[in-house]
Amino acid sequence: MNKNTVIVIVLVVLVLVTLVQAVQLVGLKSKLASGQLKVGGTAQNTVSQSGQQGSPNVPSSIQNLPTMVGGC
Repeated sequence: MNKNTVIVIVLVVLVLVTLVQAVQLVGLKSKLASGQLKVGGTAQNTVSQSGQQGSPNVPSSIQNLPTMVGGC
């Protein structure tokens, strides 16, 4: 098979994949805008009444990380 033919086939496949993804993205955007699709999850950092961010839950083994020096 000719080298140019292979390059053209690869480019056509890439363009087709890009078009499919664009159509899916437009559909997803329209579903989000219309409210048919809701994004789940919770916010990890919440803002308290004083305006400061709350600290996320971190394991106790790394809470004192700034005081640990040396790697041992």
